Amino acid sequence: MIPVRGHTGARVAVLGLGRSGLSAARSLRAGGAEALCWDDNPAAREAAQAEGFTCADLLQPGALDNVAALIVSPGIPHLYPSPNPVVAAALAAGIPVDNDIGLFFRSLATSDWQGYEIAPRVVAVTGSNGKSTTAALIHHILTATGRRSQLAGNIGRGVLDIDPPGDGDVVVLELSSYQTDLARALTPDIAVFTNLSPDHLDRHAGQGGYFAAKRRLFAEGGPDRAVIGVDEPEGLFLAGQMAEAAADDRVIRVSVTRKLTGPGWQVFARKGFLAEYRKGKQVASIDLRSVSGLPGAHNHQNACAAYAVARSLGLAPRVIEGALHSYPGLPHRSQIVATAEGVTYVNDSKATNVDSAAKALAAFPRIRWICGGLEKEGGLEALRGLTGAVAKAYVIGREAAAFALQLDVESEICTDMATAVARAVTEAEPGDTVLLAPAAASFDQYDNFEQRGTDFTEQVLKQL
Repeated sequence: MIPVRGHTGARVAVLGLGRSGLSAARSLRAGGAEALCWDDNPAAREAAQAEGFTCADLLQPGALDNVAALIVSPGIPHLYPSPNPVVAAALAAGIPVDNDIGLFFRSLATSDWQGYEIAPRVVAVTGSNGKSTTAALIHHILTATGRRSQLAGNIGRGVLDIDPPGDGDVVVLELSSYQTDLARALTPDIAVFTNLSPDHLDRHAGQGGYFAAKRRLFAEGGPDRAVIGVDEPEGLFLAGQMAEAAADDRVIRVSVTRKLTGPGWQVFARKGFLAEYRKGKQVASIDLRSVSGLPGAHNHQNACAAYAVARSLGLAPRVIEGALHSYPGLPHRSQIVATAEGVTYVNDSKATNVDSAAKALAAFPRIRWICGGLEKEGGLEALRGLTGAVAKAYVIGREAAAFALQLDVESEICTDMATAVARAVTEAEPGDTVLLAPAAASFDQYDNFEQRGTDFTEQVLKQL
């Protein structure tokens, strides 16, 4: 646990008692603060009270009196589409609003670090797609090569739940736009921006606000090194803002669409080969085609970003290459769950938006595509022309018929996962990939994308 610093003896309100909220309450208490908790869910309040926390409705008169700060969980709106009433009340009262990420960066460093030979480092990864895989891959490379590492944030443990890092340790964080948007402190040593595509637009009042939330990771704290995907205009702009000159190697540019040239530091992948260039010269190359845990160009982008971070931390190219080959992949993200009679079954339930689904569709030569769910803002128009590898789509979800009408491939309305998997298994031929890449949220039929991916996996195993 990381005890929160700066609030000793103070009363701090915590809104939302999920993983991050309850973790923040514990760390506040460990740091000598009084945590005053609230969640609209009675079961969440009971869990907090069972740990000895005081729960009180923060909208009641006087509830925010003498409160030094309000700590808000990431799922609770603080500005758009409209502030949560408790957040609005705190802002009106002049109470600082923060989240567990801000508390983490304010509290991580201690006087013990003065005795370390190598100070702990924090790597923070954000972006629309691939940030979970990139963060997990960085953590894997470090641990596989003998560096102590902890993975936390939007993946793994809550940031305040980790152990205090020791001499030479690395903390790898995955951070969502909800987390970077509100944190009052953001000071990673290395910051990573994977890419940007439309997502969570209601929470950020559009694409510009969404990018601004991601950009805060770089603008607020000034990382020592920035690893930036430049295949979208926003990434190219961000790299330009962070670099003092074309040869400034504090910025490592990453691409999977073109060869990067120039006097700076670049890592890119073309036709399955990763290349590292510095000062206009190639210094390393890795064949990614045989790395089973990272199929497709979108995963090659993740590999490039993770490679760049590992190089920044002093690891040699061949050492990194060996670790890439032992990476098992993440559940629900291009996860191979079975192979039978020449057919591969891949669970990419995390492909919850159009852009991530398009990248999954580009990773395999002939696809039986299971898609559908709660459609996101903007529809499916961006997928048109990108479905050339799809032999047929099997559409699930409560609005499966409306979803299917937007597709430019042959489709069958299946509604539920069991039917979709059964039909795909029956019709699949050797060389096909049965791919779950929904291009939609899961909440019309499942609690989350993990539950949807688990259902797919279970249905596949039943059929084989």
